[in-house]
Amino acid sequence: MFISPPVARLINELMKLPTIGPKTAQRLAFHVVKMTPEDVEKLMLALREVKEKIRQCKICYNITDQDVCEVCRDDKRDPGIVCVVASAKDIPPIEKTRAFKGKYHVLGGLISPMDGIGPDHLTIKNLLTRIEGENIKELVMATDSDTSGEVTAMYIAKIFKPLGVDVSRLAYGLPMGASLEYADEITLSRAFEGRRKMD
Repeated sequence: MFISPPVARLINELMKLPTIGPKTAQRLAFHVVKMTPEDVEKLMLALREVKEKIRQCKICYNITDQDVCEVCRDDKRDPGIVCVVASAKDIPPIEKTRAFKGKYHVLGGLISPMDGIGPDHLTIKNLLTRIEGENIKELVMATDSDTSGEVTAMYIAKIFKPLGVDVSRLAYGLPMGASLEYADEITLSRAFEGRRKMD
């Protein structure tokens, strides 16, 4: 089937997005073709606004449109407990549970020697600075239950426990290798309630 070059270019760009294969990219591209010029303009403006305004919170490294994110600014949250996640995309599913009332720290990835990612590539040093400057009593490791998530959680526990910080791990109701991003709210709520201290 012949596809005009502008549509083919759009399909190729859409395929660069995660989980978007050729068929989905083609469906989305043809949907864009049918959209009104006004709706296409709104989509373009939303994409441009995200790239221009979104940045990392200077405290926890969550994504935000301000210097300090909404969670870090919220004085009703418990500053003594920090949930450590690999990516900002892990925060919304945790927030949906309403089970966690502390603050966050985004590592920016997971330790993965095979991919050339070591502790220095993550925001672990920044977390150390937060421990020294804030009254943090517990870190809740909410990394995925795959090998990289476990290695990262153990590495952080090894560093922070000698500093007198409790390090706990979510009690996963998920199979090994499952992603936190796809966990349902009830599973995540129970995981917070059943978190365990790390040795």
